[in-house]
Amino acid sequence: MKSTLKKYQMYIDGEFVDSSSTEVNQVINPATEEVISEIPKGSLEDVKKAIDSAEEAQKKWAKLPAVERAGYLKKISSEIRNNVSDLAETISEEMGKTIELAKTEVEFTADYIDYMAEWARRFEGEILQSDRQDEHILVHKEPIGVTAGILPWNFPFFLIARKAAPALVTGNTVVLKPSNISPNNAMEFAKILDKVNLPKGVINIVTGSGKTIGQELAKNPKVGMVSLTGSYNAGSEVMRSAADNITKVSLELGGKAPAIVMDDANIDLAVKSIVASRVINSGQVCNCAERVYVHESVKDEFIEKVTNEMQKTKCGDPLSDPDLDMGPLVNKESLESVEKMVQEAVENGAKVLTGGKRIEREKGYFYEPTVLGNVNNEMAIMKDEIFGPVLPIATFQDLDEAIALSNDCEYGLTSSIFTRSLDVTMKASKELQFGETYINRENFEAIQGFHAGWKKSGIGGADGKHGLNEYLQTHVVYLSYNTN
Repeated sequence: MKSTLKKYQMYIDGEFVDSSSTEVNQVINPATEEVISEIPKGSLEDVKKAIDSAEEAQKKWAKLPAVERAGYLKKISSEIRNNVSDLAETISEEMGKTIELAKTEVEFTADYIDYMAEWARRFEGEILQSDRQDEHILVHKEPIGVTAGILPWNFPFFLIARKAAPALVTGNTVVLKPSNISPNNAMEFAKILDKVNLPKGVINIVTGSGKTIGQELAKNPKVGMVSLTGSYNAGSEVMRSAADNITKVSLELGGKAPAIVMDDANIDLAVKSIVASRVINSGQVCNCAERVYVHESVKDEFIEKVTNEMQKTKCGDPLSDPDLDMGPLVNKESLESVEKMVQEAVENGAKVLTGGKRIEREKGYFYEPTVLGNVNNEMAIMKDEIFGPVLPIATFQDLDEAIALSNDCEYGLTSSIFTRSLDVTMKASKELQFGETYINRENFEAIQGFHAGWKKSGIGGADGKHGLNEYLQTHVVYLSYNTN
C-alpha cells in the first residue's frame, strides 16, 4: 500500500510559506522507490528573505541572556523526545536508515541540544594584565550574527542540532538548507520550532538546490559564517562562494578512515568494531572505517572472521522489518557508484571474499555487505570514499608501514587501531594524520569531543567547547580608567 504523498512548505520568519517558485523536488523512499513527498525548490528570493529574517531576529536574540536562549533549546529537545518514533520513521522512510539507528539519531539529537544549552552559563571571556597603569584588557566573546547550515543526507536530523544548537546558545541566528534527498525530517523539525514558539527568524529552513540556495548562503554579505557537512566538491564550492566577503567557513567533508589491526590485537573485538563501523547506515558514514590494514601474521584469522560477520548482516526495508543491521543505499546513483567501484577493483586484481553485487529485490537500492582482498593503495577502492557497505583489506609487516599506508590519503577525518601495546598506541596517536583516532573501539565521536578533519576532510570543526567557539568571535576592549 502506498503512503499518502506529503507536501511540505518552507519555514521562513516563523511561518510556513510556499516558495516564489512553483517547482518542486520529489523525495523517494530508497527501499521501495516510492515518491513519498514533495518539497519546494526554493528560489533566490526565498533564501534572501530567510537571510533578512535571520538578520533582523539576531538583533533581539543576541540581547537575551544566554540562559534564556538555552531555555528555548531545552523546549526543543523536550519536544523531540516526545516524538522519537514519528521522527525516526520519517528519517528511515526518506533515506533507508534502520529504525533502531534512526531512533538513536533522534535521541542523540535531543541530548546534543541539551548539552549545548548547558554552555549558556559556561562560555566566557577573559581579563588580561595590561602593560599600563590603570588599564584592563577585556576579551569579550560575541556572536557572529547570521550563520548558515548546509546539511547532509546521511545524518540529516542530528546535523540540524550540530549546526543550530551552538549557534543559538551563543546568540546567533540560523538559516538551514536540508539535503534534497532527505529533507522531510527538517520540515518536521520546523513544526517543533513552531510549537515551542521560538522567536520568528531565529531558525529559518529553506529547501532547494545547492547552486541556488547553498551558493547564496555562502556568498551573501549578511551571513557571517557558513557551515557545511558534505562532499569535498561541495566544500570547495562553498569556500569559493564565501571568498569575496571573507565569510568564515566550517567544513566537514569526506573521509577514508583506515583501521589498523596489529599482531597483538584482540581479533574478535577488532572484527566486531570494524564490521559495526562498516555496515552502520549501509556504510554511508564519513567517519567510519573505509579500509583495513591487518598484520600479515593475523590476516588469515581476521579475514575469516570478518567475512563471516559481514555475511551475517541482515538487510532489508527498515519500515517492514525493524530487526535489521542495514537498509538500502540512499538512491540509485549511490548504488551505481558502489557497484562501479567494486567492479573496477576486481578488474584491477581485487578478490571478492563475500558480497560484491546488488541484492536482488523487486524494488530498492540494496547492495550486499562486501569484503575485498588482494587490494593495494594504488587502487581507487583504497583511495576514494566508497560510502557503501564495502570493506577492502590489505596487509602490512610492521607499524611504520601501516602508518605510512594509512597516511597515504588526501583525507584526514578519522582513523582507528587495535592493539594491546601502549607503545604502539602512543606512536600511532602521534603519527596518524587524522583529526580523530579510535583505539580498540568503533568509530563514533562524543558530544563533548571535537569532530574535525585534516587535509581535504575539512576546516574548522564541531562538538564540545571547541565546536561552540566556532560560533563566537573575539572583541578586545582596552579600558583605561582614572583619567582625571
